[in-house]
Amino acid sequence: MTNGRASGLRCDVLTLFPEIIRAYTGESILKRAIDKGLLEVGIYNIRDFAHDKHKVVDDYPYGGGAGMVLKPEPVFKAVQGIEQDGEKRRRILLCPTGRLFNYNTALEFSRERQRLLFICGHYEGIDERVKMLVDDEISIGDFVLTGGELAALVIIDASVRFIEGVLGDERSAIEDSFSWGLLDYPHYTRPGEFMGMKVPDVLLSGNHRQIWLWRRKEALRLTLRRRPELLEKIKLSDEDKRLISEIKEES
Repeated sequence: MTNGRASGLRCDVLTLFPEIIRAYTGESILKRAIDKGLLEVGIYNIRDFAHDKHKVVDDYPYGGGAGMVLKPEPVFKAVQGIEQDGEKRRRILLCPTGRLFNYNTALEFSRERQRLLFICGHYEGIDERVKMLVDDEISIGDFVLTGGELAALVIIDASVRFIEGVLGDERSAIEDSFSWGLLDYPHYTRPGEFMGMKVPDVLLSGNHRQIWLWRRKEALRLTLRRRPELLEKIKLSDEDKRLISEIKEES
């Protein structure tokens, strides 16, 4: 339930392993978001929609090959069953061939007014005909997971952070990595010195302008070192260009 709130992330997860979803959404920020009515997560087991007494949901692939393929029938029946409540959903298949999930996709999903339905594949793959059901296909990276459950949780976790009231400090989402289009700057807390390693003096200075410049410079430095291609996607200010020149001179 949404406790009367108009805003929030509303989603369902169709999975063979509901306990994975239940465990993660029952802890930390996601649990608090659910308790506040800012996040809804319906969890549905694909096996509940299998038509035979053994609840078989997979079979050998036509044409041969390794592994098992998730059958289309239980997935189609599950979607039909879930949507009997009359609510239209944006159906999303988690698969390695989908468009790549990133910061902007998370922001997009956080603003979605339709309920999201995440379909988690498993085994070697999912029957191609299931793709006729979906509105979108999403991948969280160029690698293969055992199933789509972790991908669904990654998307829910990243997206719900943009919902007002979810994070303890609203600045957290604004200052996250990639919110500037850059990797995040280094973070420090007490003690001021640990095993001979000291917190940079500028962070103790109380000079907000100098602290901002230091953080921007360190974000640029880390991005330049590890993800230089990101710099080609953002508009750099004259100050950014000056900071990058300093970084290159220092290195």
